[in-house]
Amino acid sequence: MLYLIFKRHQSFYLSLLIISFILLTGANVWAFDENSTRKLIENQCASCHKFEGKGESRFNLKAPDLMWGGSKFKREWLVAWLQGKEKSMYSKSFRWDLSTTPVKHPSINEEQANSVADYFEKNLKDSTVAPNTIDYSKFSEIEYNFGAKIFRDYSCIGCHQVMEDGKVTGGPQSADFFEAAKRYNPDWIYRFNSNPPDFVPHSGEYVADVSGLGLRYATGYIALQGNKDFKFYEPWKTEYFAKANSTKGAKVYKEYCSQCHGSSGKGDGPAASGLNPKPAAHANMALSDFPDDYLFNLVYYGGKSVGKSSLMPDFGLTLPPQDLANVIAYLKAEFKGNENDSSSVSAKVEEKIKKGSNNCIQKRKIKKAPAIYLSKNNPLPETETNIAAGKKLFMKDAKPISCKMCHGKKGNGKGAGAGGMNPRPRDFTCSAMMKDIPDGQLFWVIKNGSPGTGMMSFKKLKDKQTWQLVHYIRQLSK
Repeated sequence: MLYLIFKRHQSFYLSLLIISFILLTGANVWAFDENSTRKLIENQCASCHKFEGKGESRFNLKAPDLMWGGSKFKREWLVAWLQGKEKSMYSKSFRWDLSTTPVKHPSINEEQANSVADYFEKNLKDSTVAPNTIDYSKFSEIEYNFGAKIFRDYSCIGCHQVMEDGKVTGGPQSADFFEAAKRYNPDWIYRFNSNPPDFVPHSGEYVADVSGLGLRYATGYIALQGNKDFKFYEPWKTEYFAKANSTKGAKVYKEYCSQCHGSSGKGDGPAASGLNPKPAAHANMALSDFPDDYLFNLVYYGGKSVGKSSLMPDFGLTLPPQDLANVIAYLKAEFKGNENDSSSVSAKVEEKIKKGSNNCIQKRKIKKAPAIYLSKNNPLPETETNIAAGKKLFMKDAKPISCKMCHGKKGNGKGAGAGGMNPRPRDFTCSAMMKDIPDGQLFWVIKNGSPGTGMMSFKKLKDKQTWQLVHYIRQLSK
């Protein structure tokens, strides 16, 4: 009897069973199945894209190869792209030799797009792409800046566009990188950068002569384009620095730093006599006042990383993290500045400066800015807003280090780092000197630095910020 009842109502019970399964498991049994997806790809997508084999020249294709699409694209972006919700990645077209007008990609519905993304993840993986090639939890801002420089120096910007200071820059010949963080898997970018001709041979791509670290920097720079919320790694806030030991740092200083800076930090180590510029005299500097990030970057990445002399080596690959933290702790604990080198200016000297006395003029040979700069006057109005913005940069925000660290809070050339520099930093309070320096010269020196002095370049400052700094510096001699 029970069997007959079940038989009579079999379809009802089966339907009930399926509905219960869906409710309990969340399974989407009505999804666009893999067989349908394969047919869609074979009948529509494959008419332009290639889904198997090896990389082939752009000039033999209608659209980009997709054999490794499952490794290349992030799923969320791919699903949106297939539905026509994302902007074209080519400002001209993939086959720029045939057309310079972007080709609109056909769109499919959300169900189909998700099934295609599933298919990519399952069937279109690149076995040569290693996972987690870059640990982004330890990717710092200075590495990002190194990557930006490589991107320019090795001509990537000749074909790919990026946003710099809110402006589009670069050649529009290939895919743009405005939203690379949203579009590409970083591991695939790293693999592509390792040898681009593996993916698009005979298509204009070339192999850049960069180191393994350079590859890390350039990949990180590209992979983070469009990611405004990324939090950069700050190694000076790690446990190594929390437990830094200055006594142990003294031993590191002796072993590595004293050969140039001298055993007591007077800049008179055995190598110093043959160096130009001379090593900094730490004993005359208040390194205790220097920010941790600046000292870390200087020691880890070398002088060139902060606009200083390339004679200062990068010890990041030589010193273990704890040794590096220890030696920075020693620098801050041992060198607190020369008490006889006060940053204060006597009333008598200040009076002479106000009267325009020539006694404050610092004689030195400096490189003149190109004529195009010398003829420039500050284009910004001398408003309280612009002066205040310049002061904020001078006192705190300028990178790689604030101006006051060398030029002093009063701008008199007697900052925390001044005592270790030869020649001394400019005394901006000297009106007799400042009146003869054109705005354009100040702008150019801030942007490019001053060879033969301790003045580093501040290339990352926007033009507007640099002109605001010029306005504030002018106030110091009034």
